[in-house]
Amino acid sequence: MSNTPHLADPDKNPSFTKGVFSGEIREDLVFPFPVPSAEDREAAAAILDSLRGWAADNVDTRKHDHDGKFTDEVRAGMAELGLMGLNIPEEYGGFGASAMVFNRIMGEIGSIDAALTVYFGAHQSIGCKGITLFGTEAQKQKYLTKCATGELIAAFCLTEPGSGSDAQAMLSTAIPSADGTHYVLNGTKIWISNAGYASLLTVFAKVPVEVDGKQKQRVTAFIVDAHALGVSMGQPEQKMGIKASDTRTFTFENVKVPVEDRLGDVGHGFKIALEILNSGRLGLAAGSTRGTRAMMRHALEYAKQREQFGRPIGTFEMIQRKFATAASECYASDAAWIVTSAMVDRGGVDFSLETAACKIFASELANRTANETMQIAGGIGYSKEYPYEQFVRDSRINMIFEGTNEILRALIALSALQEPGERLKQIGKAFKDPLRSIGAISGFIAGRAKRQLTKAEFAKVHPKLHDEAEQVADVIHALALGVEGLLMAEGKTIIEKQFHQERLANAAIDIYLSVCTLSRATAALEAVGGNEEEAAPDLDCARLFIGAAMRRARRAVRALTRNQDERQKAVAQRAMESAQLCPETPI
Repeated sequence: MSNTPHLADPDKNPSFTKGVFSGEIREDLVFPFPVPSAEDREAAAAILDSLRGWAADNVDTRKHDHDGKFTDEVRAGMAELGLMGLNIPEEYGGFGASAMVFNRIMGEIGSIDAALTVYFGAHQSIGCKGITLFGTEAQKQKYLTKCATGELIAAFCLTEPGSGSDAQAMLSTAIPSADGTHYVLNGTKIWISNAGYASLLTVFAKVPVEVDGKQKQRVTAFIVDAHALGVSMGQPEQKMGIKASDTRTFTFENVKVPVEDRLGDVGHGFKIALEILNSGRLGLAAGSTRGTRAMMRHALEYAKQREQFGRPIGTFEMIQRKFATAASECYASDAAWIVTSAMVDRGGVDFSLETAACKIFASELANRTANETMQIAGGIGYSKEYPYEQFVRDSRINMIFEGTNEILRALIALSALQEPGERLKQIGKAFKDPLRSIGAISGFIAGRAKRQLTKAEFAKVHPKLHDEAEQVADVIHALALGVEGLLMAEGKTIIEKQFHQERLANAAIDIYLSVCTLSRATAALEAVGGNEEEAAPDLDCARLFIGAAMRRARRAVRALTRNQDERQKAVAQRAMESAQLCPETPI
C-alpha cells in the first residue's frame, strides 16, 4: 500500500505538460508504462471481485434514479466492503490503497452506478482528503478513523452562490474569537454532494489577517461538524441526472468552529482546495472511462441483434465508426489515468495539469459516448424503459464537476505558459540594458534559432510506433514555437485571450493522451516480443487515436496565427447586446 503524500506541489516538482510547452519531452515521467505491484494487483482483484458480486445482488441503478436516493442497505454495504476507507491510510483504519488501486476501484463503481460513484468520491476523493493530506495527527486520529468505517460521511464545501471556480470571490467568513479558542463561521455553500448523509464537512472561508498594517482576507480551510449549532441544510436539489446523489445547500450562521479544527495554516485554504481537487479529478476520469465501457457494452449487444435491411446494424460502417472511435479514445483515456496515477504514487512529480487533462478528456468522452449509445439504439434509446436516456442524463454532470472543463482548460494553458513566459520576461529585461546583457541576448537568439531548427525526439517508444511518435514530436515542436510567438505577440494580455488558451489546452491534452497511448502500446508490443499481429488490438486503437488527436492538435496550433477570433467576438457581442442569436429569419 502507498504512503506517499499525494501532493502535486507545482512550485517544486517537474511537470510533463509544462515541459511540452517549452518543446521538451520528459519521457521519464511517462515511460515505461506503469506495471502495478504484485500487492496492488492482488488487492485490486480481491476488491473488484467482492464489489462486483455485491453490486450484482444489491445495486439497482434504475431504482436509484427513479427513487432519487440510495437504500440504507446499499450505503451500509459500501461500508461493510471497506470501500469508505479505501484510500485512508492503514494507521487510521483505512485500506491505504495506492492512487492506482483507488482509481481503478472508483472506475469500477463508475461502471455500476454514476450516482453511487459520486457518493463514494465525494466522501474520499474530496470530502476527507484534506484531512489525509494536511491534517494534524490529532485530526487524523479523531476523524479519519470514523470516516474509514463509514461512521462519518464527509462532504466538501467550496462553491457559493457567487463563487464557483473563482474561489477568491467567496463571501463566507471565519472570524477568530476574542479569546482565541474558536472561529465564528458565517456563509452559504451550494451544490454540496453527500449533504444529506454528511456528518463531517471541509469548509473554506475567509479569515481576516493583518498584512503590512492593512486588513486582508485569506481563504482558510476548516473541519466542521455538520450537526453543529447554526448549521442548516436546504432541500435536496432536483437534478437532471445522478438523482440518487444527495445534493443540497449548507448555511452557516455563527457556527463556532474550535481552533483545533482549522485545517492547515491561515491563508493556505486555496492551496489545500487545489490539491484536494487534483486528486478528485483523477478519480472522476477513471469513473468516466470505465463508464464509457459499460455504456458501450449495451450498444454493442444491441447492434449485434438489431437487424435492418436483412443484417445486424453493427455491420454498417457508420455504426462501426462510432464503436471504433469510442474504443480508441477509451484506450487512450485508460492509458492516461493509469500513467497519472503512477505519477501520484511515485511522488516528486507535478501532476496537476495531467489530472486536469484526464478529467477533461474522460468527461467529454463519457458525454459523447452516452449520446452515441442513444443514437445507436434509435427510438428505444429515448424511452425510459431502456437505460440509454439515463446514460445521457448521468454523464452530463462530469464536464461541470470539480472545475468546469472551460476553467480547467484555462488552468492548463496559463499554468503551462509560466515557464516560457518567465524565460521571455528575463530576455525582455535584458533588452532594456542591451550593452550589459549582450551575452543573455545572444544566448536567447541562438537558442531560438536552435529551437526552430531542432525538435525533441522520443527515445523510449517501440520502433514499430516510430511514425506515430514522429507525429507527436512534430506537434510538440510546433506547439513550443507557437507558444513563444504567441507570448511575444500578446505578452500579459494572454491572460484575457481565452480563444488561444483553449487552443493551447486542447493541443496539450491531445499530446498528453497520445504520449500515454504510446507508452501503453509500447508496453503491449514489448510483452509479445514486437509481434504486431499479437499486439493488433492495442496497436489499432493507438494508431487510430494518435492519428486523430494529432490532426486536432495541428489545427489548434495553426489557429494561434490563423483564425477568426475577432469575427467570433463580434457575433457573440452582437447577440449579447440584442438578445437575438443572429439576424431574424427572412420570412
